[in-house]
Amino acid sequence: MKAGPLQLGVVPPANRAIAILDFFLRPIAIVGTLASAIAMATTNQTLPFFSQFIRFRAKFNDLPSFTFFVVASSIVSAYLILSLGFSILHIAKSNLVNSRVLLLLLDTAAMGLLMAGSAAATAIVQLAHKGNNKVNWFAICQQYNSFCKRVSGSLIGSYAGVVVLILLILLSGVALSRR
Repeated sequence: MKAGPLQLGVVPPANRAIAILDFFLRPIAIVGTLASAIAMATTNQTLPFFSQFIRFRAKFNDLPSFTFFVVASSIVSAYLILSLGFSILHIAKSNLVNSRVLLLLLDTAAMGLLMAGSAAATAIVQLAHKGNNKVNWFAICQQYNSFCKRVSGSLIGSYAGVVVLILLILLSGVALSRR
């Protein structure tokens, strides 16, 4: 098998395939993060207490961890939407290195932010489901069942977004190593 001469400016077909896969993974991450932010931000439940005039209400912004989760997921969603332009650029010109490095760094930062928000919300959801007997915090999910289900579902979408971001980081690393 003969190897041809190395030509500068010729893009290996594998890098174009990586760029196309990158472009198709970004909308999946957008859907996961944006849907989880919307689901969390619209979560509330009201329970009557003794009468119709006294009610207990659970909203996402009652807990700062949930607010941080919504803000982090929204920021990552906005970043992913803006990064679609770079992804399209990499399909057209797969030999760009600086923009690929920039995407790698920003994807890593976005993954860290999304993971931090998801972890903070997960800790509160765990506490809502199980409670903590040592400090007399009771589980509230027995009373606020739909609130807890919706919040838990929101976390699933967010963790799916984290997994897709990890795949995007790995793809960028592979594309950079082929240069």
